[in-house]
Amino acid sequence: MYALLKSNRTNVRPLLNYHQPYELLIANILLEHCSYNEVNAVTKKLYKKYQSIIDFAYCNLESLEVDIDRIENYKQKAQNIIQACSIIINDYKSVLPVSHDDLIKLPGIDTDSANMMLSEIYNIPFVILDNHIMRIVKLLKFTRNDDLIKIRADIAEIFDEKIWTKVTYLISEHGEQVCIEIEPKCEKCILNQLCPSSSV
Repeated sequence: MYALLKSNRTNVRPLLNYHQPYELLIANILLEHCSYNEVNAVTKKLYKKYQSIIDFAYCNLESLEVDIDRIENYKQKAQNIIQACSIIINDYKSVLPVSHDDLIKLPGIDTDSANMMLSEIYNIPFVILDNHIMRIVKLLKFTRNDDLIKIRADIAEIFDEKIWTKVTYLISEHGEQVCIEIEPKCEKCILNQLCPSSSV
């Protein structure tokens, strides 16, 4: 499955756009209850206006709220961004912490956000879940579990550790573009011969 999904991709990356580690932090804070496309549309302008972690930590809250007001729960997320960036500057000398426990203590960061940042920034393999991945692994019968910890464990058991991160990125992108929840494009799916849930 991994080989099929990767066959037309030269560079497997997360669906969140970023250049600097703090940008990936901010994108993850914005992501809750939003789509990748919604976040990327906002951060495209946001990263041009705020060009360092210091800019975010010491920005005007009301101005930041306006800049991200297309995002659900933007007022709380604006506070989380400022607080998280301030913590990293003051407690970690402006460097994203390498500890999973430290990352999930940051405002607006959950387990899968921390997993993504550690995978991307520090090249530590993790299984990263989102709604697309949880839906598709069930369609593929890779798991029957609803518990997030058990789903991560099921995926980790199927795939080699070195590709955990990449395979979850690929499944997520597949869910965005092909295996769409409301109207899956089974006839165009590269996995339709493997998928027990395929309508083809």
